[in-house]
Amino acid sequence: MTQAVATQQGSKPATDKESIRPFHVNVAEADLTELRRRVQATKFPDRETVTDATQGVQLATAQALARYWATEYDWRKIEAKLNALPQFITEIDGLDIHFIHLRSKHENALPLIVTHGWPGSIIEQMKIIDPLTNPTAHGGKASDAFDVVIPSMPGFGFSGRPTTTGWGPDHIARAWTVLMKRLGYTKFVAQGGDWGSLITELMGVQAPPELLGIHINMPGAVPAEIDKAASTGAPMPGGLSPEEKLAFERLQFVYSKGVAYGYQLGLRPQTMYGIADSPVGLAAYFLDHDAWSYALISRVFAGEAAGLTRDDVLDNITIAWLTNTAISGARIYWESKFGYFSVKGVSIPVAVSSFPDEIDLCPRSWAERAYPKLIHYNKLPKGGHFAAFEQPQLLSEELRVGFRSLRSAQVKAA
Repeated sequence: MTQAVATQQGSKPATDKESIRPFHVNVAEADLTELRRRVQATKFPDRETVTDATQGVQLATAQALARYWATEYDWRKIEAKLNALPQFITEIDGLDIHFIHLRSKHENALPLIVTHGWPGSIIEQMKIIDPLTNPTAHGGKASDAFDVVIPSMPGFGFSGRPTTTGWGPDHIARAWTVLMKRLGYTKFVAQGGDWGSLITELMGVQAPPELLGIHINMPGAVPAEIDKAASTGAPMPGGLSPEEKLAFERLQFVYSKGVAYGYQLGLRPQTMYGIADSPVGLAAYFLDHDAWSYALISRVFAGEAAGLTRDDVLDNITIAWLTNTAISGARIYWESKFGYFSVKGVSIPVAVSSFPDEIDLCPRSWAERAYPKLIHYNKLPKGGHFAAFEQPQLLSEELRVGFRSLRSAQVKAA
């Protein structure tokens, strides 16, 4: 597999590390041919010995994915969509950072940086770009417009792969502020899900003066005593409301059975050679992120209509395969020293969207306790962990409403 699957258009002066260079995706046809060959040559295991997904990704789902990937899936479709968007590369702290940057046509658009997670990529956020930058075409008002910046995290996609330690979520958070300032934004907001939520919350903890507020859809709002009990298998604490009890049970399940990959990658990411060598191995590992997302994806490959399509799922997997970032992306688990769901101490304005199929539920009581400047909270009727991917219209509306109260400060700064 070639190391470089994209070409940079434009030159970078050797002495100007802060330059912003246009970027264009151009995957070699030989790499796509080799991908299909490897998928077709997959050595599948025996079928699981249960009738459900309690042993992991089911054989029928993996084989259906492989058949479609090898015979019908067309990477060039998503490549064309990517290249229809303005993409760039810039160096921050010695590492090339790839990002999409689309300015709205509307005046006083609010600058927004959106961060994906694992096993994600910028593919997830592409569906929210037009609703956010062009709100009048999606039921919104011109005053709701955003300028959108979507970076690939270090080690993911077309960003550089760190060759030394130190690129944990707190470092990424600082780098995102550097990126937004480099783009000329004196005031901006931030949003994220999965690792993107944690990175966005750490931006809120760091509280650079340019950051007006944040929006998250995987909140780190679990009270310390609840988090400790759920993670250690202790009994449920007393005095919880029915909603808080449900959130505790969800969290207890996730800690005990739902984040095995997190423990593995947090301890020994380099051992996972199989996901770097086998496309279907990579796909199965990605699909097993959480029970609710997997249930949706398995329905998709069984032929049912859902929030995602087969191409959506494979676009996200294929970008990791083609860029050989299965392991470099996974190292964020090893790098991080922060709890997934614990309170981080964000003191700036926070907007929270709680989706019912998220891996950690967030009752309003917990959000109010975790975020002293909670400016928006909403429980959505549907949607799960990959909200931008699965429910782009709902998430876009949440961002419009959630950040509306901060726009006056941005206009004054401008």
